[in-house]
Amino acid sequence: MKNIMEELKNAGSVAISGHIRPDGDCIGSCMGLYLYLKKVLPKAEIDVYLEKPSDIFQCIKDVEQIKDASVLGEDIKAYDVFVALDCSKDRLGAAQPLFEAAKKTINIDHHISNLGCGKVNHIVPDASSTSELIYDLIDKAELDEEIAKALYIGIIHDTGVFQYSNTSPSTLMAAAELIRFGFDFPKLIEETFYEKSYIQNQVLGRALLESILFMNKTCIVSTIDKKVMDFYGVTSSDFDGIVNQLRYTKGVECAIFLYENEFQSYKVSMRSGGKIDVAKVAQYFGGGGHVRAAGCTINGTQHDVINNLSLQIEKQMENK
Repeated sequence: MKNIMEELKNAGSVAISGHIRPDGDCIGSCMGLYLYLKKVLPKAEIDVYLEKPSDIFQCIKDVEQIKDASVLGEDIKAYDVFVALDCSKDRLGAAQPLFEAAKKTINIDHHISNLGCGKVNHIVPDASSTSELIYDLIDKAELDEEIAKALYIGIIHDTGVFQYSNTSPSTLMAAAELIRFGFDFPKLIEETFYEKSYIQNQVLGRALLESILFMNKTCIVSTIDKKVMDFYGVTSSDFDGIVNQLRYTKGVECAIFLYENEFQSYKVSMRSGGKIDVAKVAQYFGGGGHVRAAGCTINGTQHDVINNLSLQIEKQMENK
């Protein structure tokens, strides 16, 4: 795909969605594309379906226009085009029936585990983010400050503000072009990536305090269960950055963070220094992601989950 408008030029209605528990790249790419299509297809119906974004993303224009697919019930509209961003269809959550009902489906993603679920697929595993892919696919003459801001937020979140190895020369060139629009990018970085609430810092501190080193101190794991979440009054959106902070521990190759989203069901986030392909580990348990950053959901006690993950990580270490 060279230009997104090649696939959308005749569309009278377009739905855009991304994965459950949307992160910065998911929100940035969805809203960047939404703002772009509202501009270039003024007569078309354009809708975004996502779970409620974190309040830190209120700086993105029209984020309040995001719709909740879970309230649709059986009222499933057949959009002319459905664009699934930053995931495959099985991670769309409540928006998946809209994907299935659409006349045409497009899948744009950068996760190596995604084989493409649309009638039209644009999967580029080497890309830093889906937001960078959207930047590549749109007409640069139609860019404006609000579109640029949304896409920039997506890029900084999936590159760790350009610290991660997925940052390429093309990523930095795209970011340079985006900040030409004059928005306060240092403030965006501070408020959407680094800034934490007091409670978030308390939870981070507890996760670090109760972390455990294993496999000759090359791996680290920390777990937060439902009781702890209820005690602090936090949700999954308050855990951003914890697994990355664990990974920064000297000598650690692989970091694992678990939180209990249902009784004996754990959401797993993993980060790697590069020697361990955590995407392969996540895929084994039905998840996915990148070589250095991946996730999945595993049922069982926290000890079962850690033991099962350890077995898959150990296999890779032995092979190396």
